[in-house]
Order: sequence, then structure tokens, then C-alpha cells
Amino acid sequence: MDFGVVLQTDPPAREVVRLMKAAEERGFRYGWTFDSCVLWQEPFVIYSQILAATSSMTVGPMVTSPGTRDWSVLASLFATLNDMFGNRTVCGIGRGDSAHRVVGKPPSTLATLAESMHVIKELAEGREVLLRDTPVRIPWVRNGRLEMWMAGYGPRALKLVGEQADGFILQCADPAIARWTIGAVHEAAGAAGRDPAGITICVAAPAYVGDDLAHQREQLRWFGGMVGNHVADLVARYGDSGPVPHELTDYIRARQGYDYAHHGRAGNPSTDFVPDAIVDRFCLTGPAAAHVARLQEFAELGVHQFSLYLMHDERERTLAAYEKIIGKLAA
Repeated sequence: MDFGVVLQTDPPAREVVRLMKAAEERGFRYGWTFDSCVLWQEPFVIYSQILAATSSMTVGPMVTSPGTRDWSVLASLFATLNDMFGNRTVCGIGRGDSAHRVVGKPPSTLATLAESMHVIKELAEGREVLLRDTPVRIPWVRNGRLEMWMAGYGPRALKLVGEQADGFILQCADPAIARWTIGAVHEAAGAAGRDPAGITICVAAPAYVGDDLAHQREQLRWFGGMVGNHVADLVARYGDSGPVPHELTDYIRARQGYDYAHHGRAGNPSTDFVPDAIVDRFCLTGPAAAHVARLQEFAELGVHQFSLYLMHDERERTLAAYEKIIGKLAA
């Protein structure tokens, strides 16, 4: 199993670069960041610094969206970094949450997301594609490679992952939800004539190693609120008794609203509705042995990468603890 780390691009950017370099030294092979340029700094500028400071780490957004930049700009950003540093980027992409909502835009449709994934990949890898009915090709791309990893939760999104994406990002560490979503992705891939085993599966969630479970829960409760934004959209579409598992939908009944000013941050006051049981299921908490056991369960489900959100008060200790955990999973 590969391991990644997910950071927000808070200033100063040099601290983001330092933590990514430290993560690579601890055995993390992927470095991800949020991509919401009003709430945080522009990630693609920082990616160039991360790639320069590391030797082999692959970097990318978790996740970007079709609605914040022109698709030709996104493709050129990835292609430029790949040309400079040797195909060390990956494009995590979804319909759009904070980056859209803080500027008054709704999430993109799945049809738009599907088209954007095709256009961005083709352009970044040097092939000609129709962009707004105009044939476009980036002429300076040579031997470019860009995998598109799509994030999603609902049945239609999971179907699109299976039909088109190179990877699947599940932002939730609940094994029951992982089992259902991975199964749906694999089923869709098979129906589309693709090899399900060729789709990289990435589970992403906060992780905090230690014995003070009450403190860990308070530090990680924000994640249930972030996931709840997407679940609320699913409930609006499918209802709370539709095809989406109740493990994912039941807890948002007490949700009253969400303030993106505190998005992804410990102590987020918009997440009081998230119960302890959801924190325990959606995140990795407790001593190192509990993390190892959960990760082994994911490996048995076919998960190829675990990426941990490092938004809490013990970032350095968590990286150090995970160096040992990574060693155990690799043994």
C-alpha cells in the first residue's frame, strides 16, 4: 500500500513545502493539497517548490474541479510541472465544493466533470482534443503523462469513475462505505469493458495516533462536516432511503448549515452535529495498532493508497508515528 499526506496551502508556503519534504523522508510517496484559492493559497505555485524540494514524491490536488480554471490552463499547469520534474503529478478532481461555493457557484454536473477529465488528460499528454468545439493541442508536450483520479460518493459518480477515471478517491475511512463504493466502481468498470484492477483506489481521511481519544475526536470532528456537505447533496438527490448506504447519510439529519470560513479546520463550529461514532468510523484514531488493523482491512478490500489529512495539533508526531506504521504495512 502507498501512503500520501494531504495539507492545506496555508501561508507561509515554505511550511507546506517543509512538511511535504519531511513526509517523503518518512516514507510517504504522494503529496496532496486542497485546491480552493479563496480559502488558501494557489497550490500549483507551491507544487513547483514541493517537487524541487523532494526527489520522487508525486503531487496533486485533492481535489480540483472543472469550474475554477479553464481546462487548457489546468492541463498546461500539470504539463509544465511534468516537463520540469518528470511526470510527477496526478490530477485529483471532483464536482467542486468549497472552491465553487465560496464564489457563489454550484458544483459542476457529472457531464461537465466527465468532459473535463477527458479534455485535461488529452491536452496534458500532448494529444489534440476539442475544447469548446475548437481543436486544441499543446505542441510542446513530449511524453507527458497525467492520471485522473476522481472523487465521489453517489451511484452516478461512482459509475463515472468506473467508466473513465484512472483512480478513485474515497474521502472517508469507513470500511463499510469503502466496500460499497469500491464495489460500485469495479462493477461499472467491468460493464464498460475496462479492467477493474487497473483503477487505483485511494482512501483519504484524517489520522491521529495516540491514546487520548476524546481529544483526537475534537481535533478531527471537522472531517465529518466536510463529508456532510457532499452527503447533503446526495440526500437531496436520492433521499435518505435511497441507494446510498445509511452509514453515510444518517448522521447529517441534525446538520443545520455550514460556514466555509472554518472549512477543514480543527474546532470548526459548523460540525457540532457530527457524533463521536462518525469521527471514529470516518477517521483513523487511537493507538498505532488500531491504525495498522484498519489499514490492513483496507488492503484486503483492494485499497492501493491511504492518504492522511494532516489538519490537527500533532502533525509532526503523526508523521513520525506513520513512518513506523508504513514500515509495518510494507513488511
